[in-house]
Amino acid sequence: MDNIKNKIERLFEGLLWKSRMVTLLPVIFGLLGAFVMFIVASYDIVKVIVYAWNYLILGDHSVDLHSDGVGLIIGAIDLYLMALVFFIFSFGIYELFISEIDTTKSSRQARVLEVHSLDQLKDKIGKVIVMVLVVNFFQRVLHAKFTTPLEMVYLALSILALCLGLYFLHKSSHH
Repeated sequence: MDNIKNKIERLFEGLLWKSRMVTLLPVIFGLLGAFVMFIVASYDIVKVIVYAWNYLILGDHSVDLHSDGVGLIIGAIDLYLMALVFFIFSFGIYELFISEIDTTKSSRQARVLEVHSLDQLKDKIGKVIVMVLVVNFFQRVLHAKFTTPLEMVYLALSILALCLGLYFLHKSSHH
């Protein structure tokens, strides 16, 4: 009887252990999402280059380079940062649930992708997401119209709050 119980237990534990392979789905789709975001962001940068060429060389002033161009560049930075979130997430999930990536051990630059715990993964992703929010904030501010002095005060306080938040985020990562 104990022999049958041990076999069932080993079979169940083996299946349970192999079920971690389902985490390959977020790894694969996270990488695909990152690639798509890199491509879209790069397309936006190419659009800015074309706008600048048309504006500066061909004399086409139908596009406002300062507003439209800067907005596209900030949007591209936003997408690049989100792509990095997906990369860090994919690498972290893979290393936590599937296997360590052996080729990263010889690379000094791979430390940014190295993850040893779920808390460390959340911390890395959280910091990049905060940067995404900061960039997104500035993208929205770029297109906002301020009409009263109070709105300008709110803008100044918002920027101050962002700076303080980034300061404390940076300070906490050095302790």
